Amino acid sequence: METPTASSAHGAQRLQQRLQQRLQQRIDQLTKPRGALGRLEALGVQIGLLQGTDAPQLTAPQLVVFAADHGLAAQGVSAYPSEVTAQMVENFLAGGAAASVLARQHGLALTVVDAGVKHRFAPRPGLLDRKLGAGTADASLGPAMSAAQCAQAIVHGREVVRGLPGNVLLLGEMGIANTSSAALLLARLGGHDLAACVGRGTGLDDAGMARKLGVLTRVLALHADCREPLAALAAMGGFEIAMLVGAALQAAAERRVIVVDGFIVGAAILVAARLDPALLACCVFSHRSDEAGHGLLLARLGVEPLLNLGLRLGEGSGAALAGPLLDSALRLLNEMASFESAGVSTQLAG
Repeated sequence: METPTASSAHGAQRLQQRLQQRLQQRIDQLTKPRGALGRLEALGVQIGLLQGTDAPQLTAPQLVVFAADHGLAAQGVSAYPSEVTAQMVENFLAGGAAASVLARQHGLALTVVDAGVKHRFAPRPGLLDRKLGAGTADASLGPAMSAAQCAQAIVHGREVVRGLPGNVLLLGEMGIANTSSAALLLARLGGHDLAACVGRGTGLDDAGMARKLGVLTRVLALHADCREPLAALAAMGGFEIAMLVGAALQAAAERRVIVVDGFIVGAAILVAARLDPALLACCVFSHRSDEAGHGLLLARLGVEPLLNLGLRLGEGSGAALAGPLLDSALRLLNEMASFESAGVSTQLAG
């Protein structure tokens, strides 16, 4: 005998299937050859299913950049000093960063979250102070953060999203040495060889790459027992990555569209998806980064990004570039004429 819970789940599944059929039929009736809009058609269906309607809309898109420092930077794993994290936050707020320019161009509200930068910023519009400390601890000497800090970071990420309007969340990050954390999380949670996950990050030369790989090899060995998602995140992650996990979980709970940036945000999604696998249905992956491990991460998640532009900047820059494609997909779905309404024949001449 079917339980009430199972019956409800089956009912919801049938409703989703019927909605998917309506969306696909609507797309197929637009004035174009069937499938001619490629990935844009799939985007329309995905967002329609997420919003539970065959006329989906995007409202008040929010680009949120979480920033924090990493104690691991002291081990020389980045081509830039940790002071650059704070300097780039100032650049975001002054409107001079790539993400700032793209946000202006595409009408995205930009919020920068101080998750744990080693600097005290003056309060100003566009900046949220959720600082958990002056950067994480050095993961080569011990856990980057305590379990309590990791849990609080996730709570902060959830709270940030709850306070934002709209139904679209574009996620970005800033933090010197955070490609190291992303590579470590991918190696541990994805089961990949660490060397395949480690890239040049901010532009390391060959000697720098060898040093980075050596340091990260020691970190991975030190935290060999940290194999569950939250344990690995606390041991080797960053405050900004943990807040990204919380932000993604909250956005999924609110059925917002989540536009995922590159390698570091992808690592946060890898953790979040282990906690809530259904979250991936909310995610649109913006681009394939030029960072070495990103292709492996995307394959592990079983997703295909929209763009491949050789980017490796972070900041949410790829998400900001891909965001307009979502808008285009829904405008085409909602505004294109059907064959019937346009009086266009669907029959081949005999």
